[in-house]
Amino acid sequence: MLYRVTVKNSKNSNGIRVERGMSVEVVTNNITNPVTTNGGQAVADAFMRIYGIDIRKAGALNMVYLDVQRIG
Repeated sequence: MLYRVTVKNSKNSNGIRVERGMSVEVVTNNITNPVTTNGGQAVADAFMRIYGIDIRKAGALNMVYLDVQRIG
């Protein structure tokens, strides 16, 4: 399954700035939400790889700040 995870609201926390509209694509073998599966590790890895930010440390690795769309 391919998911697009997009930041819904900007946030500045612990010295990390997360901007609305930032998005990553995550491939997973599960049909469940990648933010809630495995502690969101695949999503955290994707944000680190693409933007160089630790979205978990920013406190934004949850459904309050992230929108998940299945695209494949």
